Amino acid sequence: MELNKVINTDSIEAMKNMESECIDLLVTDPPYKTITGGDSNGKNSERPKGMLSGNRKLFAHQNIKISDWMPEVYKVLKQGSHAYIFTNVLNLTEMLNESLKVGFKLHNLLCWQKNNCTPSQYYMKNCEYVLFLRKGKAKWIHDIGRSKTVHQFDNIIGNKTHPCEKPVALLKFYINNSSNKDDVVFDPFCGTGSTLVAAKELDRKYLGYEIDKEYFDIVIDRLNCCKGGV
Repeated sequence: MELNKVINTDSIEAMKNMESECIDLLVTDPPYKTITGGDSNGKNSERPKGMLSGNRKLFAHQNIKISDWMPEVYKVLKQGSHAYIFTNVLNLTEMLNESLKVGFKLHNLLCWQKNNCTPSQYYMKNCEYVLFLRKGKAKWIHDIGRSKTVHQFDNIIGNKTHPCEKPVALLKFYINNSSNKDDVVFDPFCGTGSTLVAAKELDRKYLGYEIDKEYFDIVIDRLNCCKGGV
């Protein structure tokens, strides 16, 4: 398995050809169902503009089934390893059920508190959820004394390279807690590569897959520009 690289490919097919239990840590924000704004004409002054109504497609290659990739990420993770999988409230139940079905155990449901809100008529959303899972025997995180289930990291406002881009500092928080130097960090849906950048800056080995050529090219540029020991 070649490491410290990103590959422009269909990750589900690629994972089928990976060896079992070759990855130390999974950190990923997979494609899933989202909802979009409505009522943007401002007819109802009681509600923020851009209220949510219906499903939207943020980017290509979004319509994949959780059941298609969850068994594959479980297969490639080593025993005693952790997985961090971002999700939203619409997909939380299915994401958790599919993870338990393949053999993951739930350590905790984490909440990333952001500095911005998504408009909603059912309480405005200022957080995202992360399934914190384990494969096999439980393993402690490194920073037990200061790591809480709700953590605050500023979201990226404007100039995003990807609609769902996550701050590198947030991803470093997870990688630091659940891996060691030279461990292999894997992101099968790496978008524009924030997980890989975080891993490289922390002197971890890394592997990422991205099916969209436009995003893949951005990952290459970001990795070439960032500093790291691997």
